[in-house]
Amino acid sequence: VQGCRSGTMSTMVYPREEKLDKLSQEEIISNTKLVMQGLEALKNEHNSILHSLLETIKCLKKDEEANLVHEKSNLLRKSVEMIELGLGEAQVMMALSNHLNAVESEKQKLRAQVRRLCQENQWLRDELANTQQKLQRSEQTVAQLEEEKKHLEFMNQLKKYDEDVSPSEEKEGDSTKDSLDDLFPNEEEEHGPGLPHQHSSAVAAAQQGGYEIPARLRTLHNLVIQYASQGRYEVAVPLCKQALEDLEKTSGHDHPDVATMLNILALVYR
Repeated sequence: VQGCRSGTMSTMVYPREEKLDKLSQEEIISNTKLVMQGLEALKNEHNSILHSLLETIKCLKKDEEANLVHEKSNLLRKSVEMIELGLGEAQVMMALSNHLNAVESEKQKLRAQVRRLCQENQWLRDELANTQQKLQRSEQTVAQLEEEKKHLEFMNQLKKYDEDVSPSEEKEGDSTKDSLDDLFPNEEEEHGPGLPHQHSSAVAAAQQGGYEIPARLRTLHNLVIQYASQGRYEVAVPLCKQALEDLEKTSGHDHPDVATMLNILALVYR
C-alpha cells in the first residue's frame, strides 16, 4: 500500500521529472483517475480486512495472538488513512486541473480578443494615415486654388485697369473739348433721344471746371447713361451713390471729381 501510494504521490508531487515531461496534461489526468480508482478499491479492501480483524479481536482472549491482531489492525488503520490522504490529494489535483483548464480557456479567449484588437488598431492606424494623406492633399489643393484665385483676381483687375486707361491713352492728345465730348457722347448715336438737356448741362459744368475728366469717371458716366437710357434706374442710382461716397472719402467734398459725380447723379434723377 505504501509503495503504491508513494509511486502515486511521486506522480502528483514531482511533475517535473523526466518521465512526466513527456506526458500531456490529459494523460496525467487520465492516469490520476485510474490511480484514484485503484486507491478507492484498496481502501475498501483494507476496511473490509480491518472490520474482520476487529471481529476476531472480540473473540480472542488477551494473549499474544490478540496482541498480534491489534498490531495488524493498527497497521491497516494507518494504511487506510494514507490511502484517504492520497485520494484527497488526487481530488485536489483534479480540481486544480479543472481550474487550470478554465483559466487556459479564458486566456485563449483573451488572446484571441487581443489579436482582434491589434488587427483593428492596425486597421485604424492605416485608415488614419490614409485620411491624413487625403487631408494633406486637400490642403495642398486648397492652397493651390487660393493662389489661382488670387492670380485670376489680379488679372481681372489688370484687365479692368487696361479697359479704363486705354480710352485715355488713345485720346491723350485731344483738347478739353474733345474730352468733354467723350464724357457726354451724342445721345442720338449712343443712348437715344431721352437725355439731351441733361447732357448739355453736364458738358457745361465740366467745361466750367477747366480740367480733364479722369478715365474711370468717363467709364462710370457711360455706364450710368447706358443704364438710365434702358430705364434701369435701380442700378444706375446706387452705382452713382457708391462712387460719390468713395470719391468724397478719398478726394474730399470739394474735389472736381466729386462735382462731376454730382452732375452725373443729378442727370440720372432728372
